Amino acid sequence: MRELMEQFEVTGTAPDHSIPVNWNIAPTNPIYIMRAANKNADNSEKDLAVVSWGLIAPWLKDVAEAKASQSRAINARSESVHEKPTFRDSFKYRRCLIPAEGYYEWATALGKYRPKQAFYICARNGQQLPIAGIWSSWRSPTGELVESASIITQQAQGELETIHSRMPVFMPRERWGDWLDAKNSDIEYLRNMMRVDSPESIVTARPVSSAVNTVANNGKSLTQEIDLGEPETLF
Repeated sequence: MRELMEQFEVTGTAPDHSIPVNWNIAPTNPIYIMRAANKNADNSEKDLAVVSWGLIAPWLKDVAEAKASQSRAINARSESVHEKPTFRDSFKYRRCLIPAEGYYEWATALGKYRPKQAFYICARNGQQLPIAGIWSSWRSPTGELVESASIITQQAQGELETIHSRMPVFMPRERWGDWLDAKNSDIEYLRNMMRVDSPESIVTARPVSSAVNTVANNGKSLTQEIDLGEPETLF
């Protein structure tokens, strides 16, 4: 957790305890987010928080329905996040950064790899990827407060497009302040901030075992590169 706070320049509040390392995160699992500190008027200070993965729509009333809905809201599309009822208020007022060691993607039939081949995609510099996200708070009928978040995705660009049609929106350091600032509510300005055209300069991809397809499997071994053989080769 300390490394996260240093990389993302967190000077505000942080959780009392770190969450366990998870190499195969599923919807509703806890994740870290960085967001603007409420106490700071100019939003130059960031808090580190733990939330549940998968945004809960604000109008849901039932706990079971709220939990079930999260698996359908782990990602928000950059093209429509400002319009969709589940996401639009969070996009306008509650944006965040979601750190990740890396993420998995599965090749589609449209790319150059065999369909459903798993890939692990991580930062070239070995640091946590700064992924654009949104967060929200939901209160259950019993009064429990649940904070949740979604990753924002865009159309894949460059070499990542040879694997899958979508990719996360990576947020460059120079955009962090404006992205987290809740006073920035100009939709077109925010949409322009989400454009990433050269992801291959940020991330690298390697094929990994199908073991990642089973949520029960965990551990760093899931990220180890495998040999695809010929003629399938990694770019």
